Amino acid sequence: MTHDTISVFAVLGVVGQVLAVVIAILLLFARDWLRRAVWGYELWAAFVVSALATGGSLFLSDIAGFVPCELCWFQRICMYPLSILTLFAAVHGDYRFARYLLPLPVVGACVSIYHLLVENHVVATPQACQVGAGCAVKWIDYFGYMTIPTLALTAFVLLTEFLGLAAAGGGEDIATLPADA
Repeated sequence: MTHDTISVFAVLGVVGQVLAVVIAILLLFARDWLRRAVWGYELWAAFVVSALATGGSLFLSDIAGFVPCELCWFQRICMYPLSILTLFAAVHGDYRFARYLLPLPVVGACVSIYHLLVENHVVATPQACQVGAGCAVKWIDYFGYMTIPTLALTAFVLLTEFLGLAAAGGGEDIATLPADA
C-alpha cells in the first residue's frame, strides 16, 4: 500500500507540473481569461494543493518511514501553515490575505531548488544535512526525476500561481494605501 500511495503522489506531482506550466503559459498569453476562469476558486485551489502537500509530507515521514532532512523541515515550515491559512482565507473569501501568504511558497520554492541542487550533487551537502540520512538521499525516484524536493517545488510553484491570482484579482474591492493615490 505504501508503494501505491507514493506512486499516486508521484503521478499527482506530474499532473501538478503540467498544470503549473499551463497556468504559466496562460498568465503570459491569456491572463484576463485565466483570471475570469478561476475567479473565486484560487484560494480553494491553493488549499487543495497545500493540504495534499502537507498530507503527503506527513505520510512520507510517519507512515513510509522516510526520515526528513533539515532542508525538508525548512520546506515543511513554509508549507504547513499554508494548509490552514489558505483554508481560512478560502472560507472567508479573503483575497486580500493572499498577498500576505505569498512569501511562504516563494521562500519554500527557493529552499526546494537548493534541496534539488544538493540532492543532485550540484552543490556540496551542508554540514547540518550530513547527520542521519542526509539531504542527498533520494527516498523516492519516479520517472527519473520525481523526488521529494521536486514534489515540494511543484506544490510551491502552484501555490505561488494560485495565491498570485487571488492577490491580483481583488480589483475594485481592494482598498488602496495613501501612497498609491
